Amino acid sequence: MTDLVRSRPPAFVFDLDGTLVDSVYHHVMSWQEALSDAGIDLAMWRIHRKVGMSGGLFVKGIQRETGIDLSPEQVEALTDAHGRNYAARVPFVEPLPGAPELLRHLTRVGIPWTIATSGRRAGAEPMLAKLGAPADLAMVTRDEVARAKPDPDLFLAGAAKLGVDPAQCVVVGDSIWDLLAARRAGSLGVGLLSGGYGADELERAHAFRVYDEPGDLLAHIDELGVRGD
Repeated sequence: MTDLVRSRPPAFVFDLDGTLVDSVYHHVMSWQEALSDAGIDLAMWRIHRKVGMSGGLFVKGIQRETGIDLSPEQVEALTDAHGRNYAARVPFVEPLPGAPELLRHLTRVGIPWTIATSGRRAGAEPMLAKLGAPADLAMVTRDEVARAKPDPDLFLAGAAKLGVDPAQCVVVGDSIWDLLAARRAGSLGVGLLSGGYGADELERAHAFRVYDEPGDLLAHIDELGVRGD
C-alpha cells in the first residue's frame, strides 16, 4: 500500500491589540490625549485609522495629515506620552470574546502559536496573564525588530521563534496594516472585525478569511486547516 502524504498543519502568529485583546480604542484615546496635550487636535476616527502602525509611523502619518512639522524630539515625546497614557489604561483592557479559548484549543491540538505585536513589551506582557498564555511565551514585540507594521519584521520574527517557515504560518490580525505585513512576510493573512476595520477593507488587503472575533475564528478553525485529529 502506498503511504499517504500527510501535510503539517499551519502555525499561527497573532497580532495582539484588537485581535486577542479589546484595546484598540484604549490606544485611540491614549493617542488623542497625547496629541491634545501637545496642542494637536485630531478627531478620534482619524487616529483609529492609523492604529496598528508603529508609533513612529503613526506620528509621521499625523504630520502628513495635519501639515504640522515635528522635530525628532517632539515625535519621541509624543510616542512616550502615548505609552504612559496607555499604561494607565492597561488594567481595564480585557481579552476579546473567545481569545483564551482559541489559544487553549491550539495548544491542546498541538498547533504552534505566538504573538507578534507592534506594542512595546511593557504594555504587552500584562496581557499574557489575561489571555491565560504562558508567562514565558516567545512573544515578539516592537522592541525586538528594526521596523514594525506595515513592514513584515514582526511576523518574520514570530515565525522564526516558532522555528517554521513564514509560508507555513497563518497571521491573524485586525487591521489592514497587519494584513499588508502578513502578505509581505509570505504568510496567509486572516482578518478579524474586532479592531474596527470593515470586512471589505480587510479583504482588499488580501485577507483569506474574515471573522468577527477570536471566538468566531475558533468556531471555523477547520477552514484554516486545523483539525482535532
